[in-house]
Amino acid sequence: MLFSVLGLALLFMFFLDISLGSVTIPFKEVYNSMTGSHASKSTWEYIIVNYRLPKAITAMLVGIGLSVSGLLMQTLFRNPLAGPDVLGLSSGAILAVAIVILGAGFLPSFLNSILLSPYAIVLASTIGSVLVLLLVLLVAQRLRNTMAILIVGLMFGSFTSAIVGVLTYFSSAEQLQKFTFWSLGSLGNLSWTSILILAVCVALGLFLSAGSIKPLNALLLGENYAKSMGLNYKRARLIIIFATSILAGSVTAFAGPVAFIGLAVPHIAKLTFQTSNHTVLYWSTFFYGGIIMLFCDMASQMPGLETTLPINAITSIIGAPIVVWLLMRKRNFQ
Repeated sequence: MLFSVLGLALLFMFFLDISLGSVTIPFKEVYNSMTGSHASKSTWEYIIVNYRLPKAITAMLVGIGLSVSGLLMQTLFRNPLAGPDVLGLSSGAILAVAIVILGAGFLPSFLNSILLSPYAIVLASTIGSVLVLLLVLLVAQRLRNTMAILIVGLMFGSFTSAIVGVLTYFSSAEQLQKFTFWSLGSLGNLSWTSILILAVCVALGLFLSAGSIKPLNALLLGENYAKSMGLNYKRARLIIIFATSILAGSVTAFAGPVAFIGLAVPHIAKLTFQTSNHTVLYWSTFFYGGIIMLFCDMASQMPGLETTLPINAITSIIGAPIVVWLLMRKRNFQ
């Protein structure tokens, strides 16, 4: 019953996100445009199909992907502060994009124009995430201690931050501005082809995550307990890491390093449902992630305003007080 309510809430927020913006479009017109009937105004039809619908779909995919990957990491490492970026995937993407944007000035002009195209930035982010994924999988096969993998991810993040800092020091103001805008995250400007690729990646990650629900429940009481129940711990850990990598890596590649959602949404699900059963947490995190990200997308462009605020700023401004408030209400939260 609760999941039905959350599903309806997600659907409502999806239509509301498409309806609201600098130009308010009635729900009926949104419904007509999405069901094949044309909106009464051609301008509304153009706004819905070419701008708001792709943006809302992207927001939903980003929210769901980051939230579920955050839940996987918090359970695997048994650390409430773990998020989807804990493996260093976001750091790898940031470093690759920094090399493309900030390092383009050192290359010939014809290569400069190629590297600064939107597709080049997406490709660079994807390559950066994949390379880190391969590194993490290699480390995971060699190290028995799961916490050591966490430390490797954090160290790689520090290393990439240092390299980005060096590139920043030698970059021009225009390059710094472009890199800053990318690092703030964006849900718009994705083509339908890009959205399709993102949807396929998120769907694959969600499929692997759903298949890991039983291992995740077993891991709640620790590695030794999971092994005593007959769990192939090494295989389960690799699948969880691979699922997180696909979810977080694809989202970062297409939307930039969106903050807070992967860290906070699993806590919101745990605090509202008061359970550690991942059958419940998986779906509640799934729905909450989409709902909260759609709400943040609406807040980034309030009705009547032409400017769009950075999505990273909105996710933190809205999400952090919610988590603090829930923690204060549930003082017995472990």
